[in-house]
Amino acid sequence: PFRNPDLLADMARTIDHISAKGSGVGRFILGLGAGWNQRDFEEYGYGVGEPGEVGLGTVGERLTAFEAAVPRVLARMPELAPPPTRRIPILIGGAGERRTLKVVAEHADLWHAFGDEETLRHKSIVLNEHCAAIGRDPAEIERSTGTSVRGLGVGDPETAERFVALGQVLPALGVVEGPLNAH
Repeated sequence: PFRNPDLLADMARTIDHISAKGSGVGRFILGLGAGWNQRDFEEYGYGVGEPGEVGLGTVGERLTAFEAAVPRVLARMPELAPPPTRRIPILIGGAGERRTLKVVAEHADLWHAFGDEETLRHKSIVLNEHCAAIGRDPAEIERSTGTSVRGLGVGDPETAERFVALGQVLPALGVVEGPLNAH
């Protein structure tokens, strides 16, 4: 909800080109979500709970805007001149079962969510079901979580390996050292 989707596509394309310096191929991943942290909205100076305006609004309003914005961003990128150096990977953060995970199934290359093992196992099953409903192979979506938040461990390798076993193969940068980096 912080940016106009067309402007966001242009910004992503610009970062993609900057990250391509030297190699010719960008390394940027565009992370998207519906927005949930009230403090973020307040610190950016956006209204909180003001329906119809840029701001936190209601969960339903944010999700409706998010569902419309993701395909708009993706449709805009190839129309830009020049276009991105490649199809920019889309990371979607969130775990809402009815709407957010449906958008992940439809558009994401990477999915990031937090939760304990049981929660992430359940959310992964729901995501797989959304993928099946649209005929997408769920293995096309890389899965990511962090192990140093909400009491889920402090970046310890044992906790991380349990998440990897669940298919969460992209550890948060700098959190885990050792054998997990091979995944």
